[in-house]
Amino acid sequence: MIGRLTGQLAEKNPPQIVLDVGGVGYELDVPMSTYYNLPASGEKTTLLTHFAVREDGHYLYGFLTEAERFAFRQLLKVSGIGARTALSVLSGLSVGDLAAAIAQQELGRLIKIPGIGKKTAERLLLELKGKLAETTGISLNVTVNDEKQDISNALLALGYNEKEAASAMTALPADIGTSDGIRQALKLLSKV
Repeated sequence: MIGRLTGQLAEKNPPQIVLDVGGVGYELDVPMSTYYNLPASGEKTTLLTHFAVREDGHYLYGFLTEAERFAFRQLLKVSGIGARTALSVLSGLSVGDLAAAIAQQELGRLIKIPGIGKKTAERLLLELKGKLAETTGISLNVTVNDEKQDISNALLALGYNEKEAASAMTALPADIGTSDGIRQALKLLSKV
């Protein structure tokens, strides 16, 4: 019904904004990925929208890119995922990271998002498999090295964040085994 709005950014109160379009203020909920890329209040901006009608009201969601809106709509199709949870997912991961996590079946990345438990993450992996990569235009031609993935998952399980795990992974030799890789990565991380 309402596909796009162009107007002056009147208010920014995360995760909600008000867009003044010809004197009418539209309240839109936006993911944090969109929020951080918005111009300053008073500036003109264009947002793609998703309009939802529910029993308790009419809701408008805004996105800067078509990929974000598409991912949001795909998330809504997953049973048990509502608009708030979909916004939370897109606030916790970029569309590219979400598509990569689903393509590589990375349960751990999804569980880190507030509001996503293990069962919901498993459902996301199952129901979105193959739906985000080709339609968002994100290239996922990366070959997943199982040993490297196991090492990374082990570091995440031990409480290291993704940045720390990624920096340790880059320092490891390409042909390292899982147990040796975990040991070397822990040594590298203990020196930091």
